[in-house]
Amino acid sequence: MTPARDKTKTITKLGAATAASAAAHADGGEPVLPPQAKRQEPSQFRLLVDRQAKGSFETFEAAQAAGMIIKKGYPKLQVAVYDGKASTNTIIELPSA
Repeated sequence: MTPARDKTKTITKLGAATAASAAAHADGGEPVLPPQAKRQEPSQFRLLVDRQAKGSFETFEAAQAAGMIIKKGYPKLQVAVYDGKASTNTIIELPSA
C-alpha cells in the first residue's frame, strides 16, 4: 500500500523585473514594471499580401511601389493596398503585356 500524498505545491520563479518590482513594492516604493516593446503607430496605407498586413506606408504611391515589387517576384500572390481612413482595398495587378 502506498502512503497518502501531501497536497501539491505550486512553485513559481520570479523574473528579474518581477523580483525588483516586488522588492520595491515591499519597501513602500512604486512597483517597477517590466519594459514593453512600443508598437509603432500604423500609417494610413497598409500593404496586404494574401490578406496579411506586411507593412505600413505614409503614401499610397510608396505602398503601391512596394506591392508591385512583390507582385513581380510572386505573381500568384494577391497583393493589395488598404487605406485605413477610407476603409478601401486596392488590388495590385501586373501590367498587361
